[in-house]
Amino acid sequence: MPEGDVLRLTAERLTAALRGLPLVRAELRWPSAGGADLTGATALETSAYGKHLLTRFDDGRTLHTHLRMEGLWKVHRTGSRDASARNPAIRAVLATDAWTATGWHLGMLDLLRTHDEQRILNGLGPDVLGADFPTTGLPDASARLVREPDRPLCAALLDQRTVAGIGTIWMAESLFARRLFPWTTAGALTEEERDDLLRTARRLMERSVAVGRARGLGAVEMHAHGRAGRPCHRCGTPISVGSANEKPYERPVFWCPTCQAPSSK
Repeated sequence: MPEGDVLRLTAERLTAALRGLPLVRAELRWPSAGGADLTGATALETSAYGKHLLTRFDDGRTLHTHLRMEGLWKVHRTGSRDASARNPAIRAVLATDAWTATGWHLGMLDLLRTHDEQRILNGLGPDVLGADFPTTGLPDASARLVREPDRPLCAALLDQRTVAGIGTIWMAESLFARRLFPWTTAGALTEEERDDLLRTARRLMERSVAVGRARGLGAVEMHAHGRAGRPCHRCGTPISVGSANEKPYERPVFWCPTCQAPSSK
């Protein structure tokens, strides 16, 4: 599932492609929004909150999309073959005279008043990549992390009600960076340790965004995620893979049995 860093880059790309020019084509291939017409509206920006995208228009409406597991947005020059958007997997088409954005395999789509955006975001924790995270978001997320003190860290970090934007990749990489056993209970950490873990997640994701801007998605090397059976970059122990959450919501957890051994304290 695309995580907060990918959503941030996607939002930047959509803003660069669509901002400032009226839409000459707008198709929302979604049952609840199929009759809506955005043609003529001008995109102001697309912003990301956690794993959610909000494309705002000058007529006071917002297109909310969520990529779920396989979704993505592509941008092509208007008039090109790829911009024809004939594939049945495409759920949304937004085009100006210059660029056409197509939303593939979208998991959620809503068209609502910009004034009502908070309705979509209610219940989410602070955005780990939000501008206010170091000041107001961090203490809130740290407190949310221990609302269920017996919950494993790996599961708590994946819960978007704790902190928005972290998925399996940055959960694993953050725990690896802090040398934390993924199934340590959230309540076992001090407030300082919780804050350090959340700061680490933000720092790693910010780096991914910076590298993605320069080199493209997937350019950041992983130390734990996706490396089951391969040697740990620190100690050489084969990386293991376990699971967070119960079926059908289980998610893979990659970790080093040596560097992230259970604490004896």
